[in-house]
Amino acid sequence: MPFEQTDIPGLLVYEPKVFEDSRGYFFESYNYNSFAADGVAMQFVQDNQAKSSYGVIRGLHYQLNPHAQTKLVRALQGSILDVVVDIRKGSPTYGKVFAIELTEDNKRQLLVPKGFAHGYSVLSETAVVMYKCDGFYSKESEGGIYYNDPKLAIDWRIPADKAIISDKDKVLKGIDECDTNFEF
Repeated sequence: MPFEQTDIPGLLVYEPKVFEDSRGYFFESYNYNSFAADGVAMQFVQDNQAKSSYGVIRGLHYQLNPHAQTKLVRALQGSILDVVVDIRKGSPTYGKVFAIELTEDNKRQLLVPKGFAHGYSVLSETAVVMYKCDGFYSKESEGGIYYNDPKLAIDWRIPADKAIISDKDKVLKGIDECDTNFEF
């Protein structure tokens, strides 16, 4: 099974089978039939790609229902610390943080279900991140949690003086004040 269950229900790590030889490598980053055979059947409708430099921290973002999105996240180039927070009311892991390093070398991907806030920090000189979404972007449904909320105590692995944060992300509320409409 290419999926590894984390200690948060519904949050999965995908580790593709990589075929390498003297020419390079090949792997399927997504195959609907393979995913569905493991119980992960969804239709992705939008791909997003972002390039960032070292120290950039993006997030923690989500979209409210009915425009919530499941995301399949990977690093095409470089290295990121991918971070999610369970914001599903009634979840036994509500407020729990999960972090994983995704790199161009390890080719691992994180399947982030609806009901999680998502963000990442760039650990390499630059990184190109791609993520598939099963719903379209909806500006009116945007939500977020302050990346440096003391209650979450996330170690982004970036020194404070090197962190690059958007103005939008600097004014987000903490987990206790954020708007959510997700139920476990």
